[in-house]
Amino acid sequence: MAQERVVVIGAGIGGLAAAVRLAHAGFHTTVLERAQQPGGKMRAIPVGDRAIEAGPTVFTMRWVFEELFAECGAELGDRVSLAPARLLARHAWSRDERLDLFADIEASADAVAAFAGRREADGYRRFCARSAEVYRTLEGPFIREGRTGPAGLAQRVGLSGLGDLWRIQPFTTLQSALGSYFRDPRLLQLFGRYATYCGASPYTAPATLMLVAHVEQAGIWTVSGGLSGLARAVADLAAERGAAFRYAAEAERILTAGGRVVGVRLADGTTVPADRVVCNADCAALGAGLFGPDAAVAGERLAPGERSLSAVTFCAEAVPSGFPLAHHTVFFSRDYRAEFDTILRDRRLPDDPTVYVCAQDRDAAGTAPQGPERLLMLVNAPADGRERTLTPSETQRCETTLIRRLEACGLTLTFASSAVTTTPRDFDALFPGTGGALYGRAAQGWATTFKRAGARTALPGLYLAGGSIHPGPGVPMAAQSGRLAAAAILEDRDSMARSRGAATRGGTSMR
Repeated sequence: MAQERVVVIGAGIGGLAAAVRLAHAGFHTTVLERAQQPGGKMRAIPVGDRAIEAGPTVFTMRWVFEELFAECGAELGDRVSLAPARLLARHAWSRDERLDLFADIEASADAVAAFAGRREADGYRRFCARSAEVYRTLEGPFIREGRTGPAGLAQRVGLSGLGDLWRIQPFTTLQSALGSYFRDPRLLQLFGRYATYCGASPYTAPATLMLVAHVEQAGIWTVSGGLSGLARAVADLAAERGAAFRYAAEAERILTAGGRVVGVRLADGTTVPADRVVCNADCAALGAGLFGPDAAVAGERLAPGERSLSAVTFCAEAVPSGFPLAHHTVFFSRDYRAEFDTILRDRRLPDDPTVYVCAQDRDAAGTAPQGPERLLMLVNAPADGRERTLTPSETQRCETTLIRRLEACGLTLTFASSAVTTTPRDFDALFPGTGGALYGRAAQGWATTFKRAGARTALPGLYLAGGSIHPGPGVPMAAQSGRLAAAAILEDRDSMARSRGAATRGGTSMR
């Protein structure tokens, strides 16, 4: 029997996870990537004479990668150097308002008590217990399994699990649910920020996103070489298992014949034959017809208001002073609701943004290096990169308001290099069809979760992976989507191998 040919479009972490699993299973696997290196959003960019991680910086849900490597006969720890973080993140509102959260719940509760009082600390403990319950309820039937609707999810948890589903408050917004645990507006702001991990507002995102708290407490690790290094490690393993990588190879069209996928045509006019294709592009790119009209049926068309958040990022080398940066630090705006109203309703950058800073040369304990540090600084922005370009004055003003927010909390930066800026228009150019949205469809309301496409599509032979696909955005979830795509292909191949047509009089094939 001829070796089945699989083409993976996109070497983001979803595509890489699918490629390594399929190559290990014996498929003739080819990965097409329009960039010069693997990783997708897990990318590093040159600033001065050093590289700065310009994409995801938080590594959680280690089990996804441990299982992926184990499925392919390898050990994650042998390929990637990971260091557990005791300090998860530092948070600041002003020069005198700071709160650290730790991997140890009681250490965090003590910090919350000192920051906001014993009642809030008790609320934090209850919140942690509920976030763990949400995660346990959803991990098996939702995160580990393929796409399902509300009825399918209820069926998978069974009658005994229906009470668990109701208790995770699927019809409540995250901000509303947080009011059951916290009164301090700063804590509501801090834990409401978990919605932005999916590119959403805490005022419209479902309460189930409180599971992010449990995910972080289960472990955050710093990755030697950054998350772009993790992507390279997965790509290296895929190559060892037989996958072929073609960089600077832009997929222009998914080809079909007889109602199913037969290959991929590149921008240079060459064709790569395929029995199956895994598309690791944003679902909106398919829906916009960027891979041809036949493949558009597998995508979705999103209005700007349905897209997740975008961002403006600044990567620079600088010497910080006056504030003790951690590896991950968040500087909160004074009015969170006004910030999201400005971004999502008014479709412009906020006057007082919340700023995330990743100090990439600080270890898991936050120890400061000598000299300039590599910093990624990020503010949320509307995903209107297809509709408009930020003017130079808007970009400069964004940098000014960012610096003002840091200085309000006591942090001064002396820059050793010019910042490299990435805007929503730049993100749309890097990831076409998205409008700059970094997380696919925004999590707005309880039903959004079930609107994400799954691994299988209506076009035979076409499968999907990536952060815009089930089970959702973020590095581990996107990797899990690749595992689910590979599992669907393996299941479909085995199902076809088991099927045997029976010839009947008249030439009709029947079971």
